[in-house]
Amino acid sequence: MIKFYNKVKNYINYTVIGVFTLVFAIISLSGARIDSSSLYLFEKVSISIILAVSLSVVVGFLGELSLGHAGFMCVGAYFGGKFSVILEPVLGISVPNLLLSILVGGFVAAICGVIIGIPALRLRGDYLAIVTLAFGEIVRSIFVNTSPESFGGTLGLATPRFKKEYLFIFGFLMVLAALFVIQNFIRSKHGRAVTAIRDNEIAARATGINITKYKLLAFTISAFFAGVAGVLYSFSNTKVQGANFDYNYSIEILVMVVLGGMGNINGAIVSATLITFLNTKLPTILTGDFAVLQDLIYALILIVIVIYNNAPALKSFRARFNIGVLIRKIFRHKHNPANIRDDSANWDEIPTKIEMNEILSVDVKPQNLGSDKPSKGGKQ
Repeated sequence: MIKFYNKVKNYINYTVIGVFTLVFAIISLSGARIDSSSLYLFEKVSISIILAVSLSVVVGFLGELSLGHAGFMCVGAYFGGKFSVILEPVLGISVPNLLLSILVGGFVAAICGVIIGIPALRLRGDYLAIVTLAFGEIVRSIFVNTSPESFGGTLGLATPRFKKEYLFIFGFLMVLAALFVIQNFIRSKHGRAVTAIRDNEIAARATGINITKYKLLAFTISAFFAGVAGVLYSFSNTKVQGANFDYNYSIEILVMVVLGGMGNINGAIVSATLITFLNTKLPTILTGDFAVLQDLIYALILIVIVIYNNAPALKSFRARFNIGVLIRKIFRHKHNPANIRDDSANWDEIPTKIEMNEILSVDVKPQNLGSDKPSKGGKQ
């Protein structure tokens, strides 16, 4: 059972999201009515998961701080939205229109990632964070100051609204596509090179890893899926406005990644879902005189989660009570050496066949391997 768990644990997120998408897709396509607010929440959750997982490539696995993720999303939203407007007279608000717009928005965002990444990724730490933050603000300002005929200007770009009954399905399909690409990238030799750069850039350079190449590759993949999320955002709203992609939104995406754990894809998925749920439901629950408590309660929830995940006093509690421990207890079984036919390199699952005290009790007698004196001619 342990071997089975080790094989399927990398596909748990696919399974959960796939089952969720399939169930609600069947409900929606069968004509059953799903609340409009729930459909909109599903759309926002799918967009947030794509943003968190894509930013995790740069922040979690590459180890660089980027504060311009909303800028790449803004590029994808505007270019993808504009392309959908151009295609609307020919294709209407249809699936081909959506898919082509996603490709265009993601491709343009990836190009921006390359253009910004070549000079910016020579910087590190706070300097890179400042440059990416400046990029996000510059992009937003450019779109806000465009003409109404091009990208809408200050009033925003009017975009076609995809049907709520179907858009969340494509949103979660894009989540599965993002997970497939990013997780396979991280497990490949390119992903191992990226994590080596994060652990020790000097040692990685000394072993022959092309630092600039792999940093740029991670940055481009992250920007592409941020652009995809931007296109989904444009189809989820009737208007794209640059004011919605300010630095506060980049900080919110970064909080999703940090809250879920650096380099933890499943944690980023859970935290993105939680934060999106809180941002969507708190304004509807706390109304009237209690509306002033929305930000306070939201901040308190985040503080409690961060303290639980990082407080040294709770380390033993987290080690004893977590999902991983529960799963291992469920799948735990006693090892029988007679039933082991092939170790498959899983050394942690092979019981020791010789007791340690037997090894320590072995007498090792030195043998005469020859004289230490050099022979004639200086040879030994």
